[in-house]
Amino acid sequence: MSFAKLGLSEALSKAVADLGYQKPTSIQTKAIPVILQGQDLIAAAQTGTGKTASFVLPILEKLQRGKTQKKKRVRALILVPTRELAIQVAEKVKEYGQFTELTSLAMYGGVDEKAQKQALIDGVDVLVATPGRLLDMYGQRAVYFEEIEMLVLDEADRMLDMGFIESINKIIDRVPTDAQCLLFSATLSHKVRDLAKTAVNDPYEISIAANQASKSNIEQWLITVDKDMKSALLSHLIKENQWDQALIFIETKHGAAKLVSQLEKREIAAEAFHSGRSQEVRTRLLEDFKNGKIKYLVATGVAARGIDIEELSRVVNYDLPFPADEYVHRIGRTGRANASGEAISFVSKDNFKNLCMIESRLGHLIERREVEGFQPRKPVPISILNYVPKHKRQKEEQENQDK
Repeated sequence: MSFAKLGLSEALSKAVADLGYQKPTSIQTKAIPVILQGQDLIAAAQTGTGKTASFVLPILEKLQRGKTQKKKRVRALILVPTRELAIQVAEKVKEYGQFTELTSLAMYGGVDEKAQKQALIDGVDVLVATPGRLLDMYGQRAVYFEEIEMLVLDEADRMLDMGFIESINKIIDRVPTDAQCLLFSATLSHKVRDLAKTAVNDPYEISIAANQASKSNIEQWLITVDKDMKSALLSHLIKENQWDQALIFIETKHGAAKLVSQLEKREIAAEAFHSGRSQEVRTRLLEDFKNGKIKYLVATGVAARGIDIEELSRVVNYDLPFPADEYVHRIGRTGRANASGEAISFVSKDNFKNLCMIESRLGHLIERREVEGFQPRKPVPISILNYVPKHKRQKEEQENQDK
């Protein structure tokens, strides 16, 4: 099926063709017609499935039919959890709308607000914003909501995890009640569904690839290794295999800085990417990583969502993440748009419970490998695919006793 057959205009079909999109992905095929019909939508879709285009394209299609009526107004509002994702989605809006006259803006904190205020004066068609900065600008009367026709909650689960529920509800309360609402989330947890009850009216529901992380074009494997040998192992793999590029996930800012220093001592140039660095520096690092000037980026979880690099070769989980869904988001940075990718995790004995939860989430075991010279002194036990955390086991036992 072509994009034109989904109901997109020539301008939008030409834009996606120029970007190299040959045919719609599953989420795009299912979501675009529903959105064009004006129906509210809840969609469960992992990163790397073409999710952004599935809502941006129909939004642009619908907005071509009108324009903002007053200054400081917006017609479509896309809420996202992080600055990086705001920048990324706004870039996609511009790319897809390059042959239209529609205007757009990314609004986020950590940078001077003057430029954002100036851009809002004449109104914009599509505003991509983080909740905190948006409410701040609303409070300053730099933006008004009464002309909003479409509201998107993107990465809803992540926004809730980051504590944005109060801000999101304030925004929803101020958006016109007849606005079309679209909610996209990697998982449809109880918290996400509770949010949907207040935001989405009689929605159409789509669920795409619940186990996206298991897709065949991502080769997943793990290396069992002692915690104190992980730095040396990473250096060995980079040099021995002559890795062209790697996004390396680590849990803490301090750990990121320490690992970058350890790699530099072994003559491997890397950069640390975390929330402690300024927005200007983070933006520059991402750009340099995308164009290949930086080969190895050591990032905390802040980068798990919002990095869109079409041909990222590999992701390394230097530290295993928690909860298990975070593993899916991390490795979703590679293997995007059906390209091939590699996801490697370092697992020590103290990570065993995390590993079991991740494999239970995936529904399969991750291939184990050992690297000569780095075999662990403390062996990692055999995985338990149906592992259930202790607190959940106790809850289930209590419920069974109460029946």
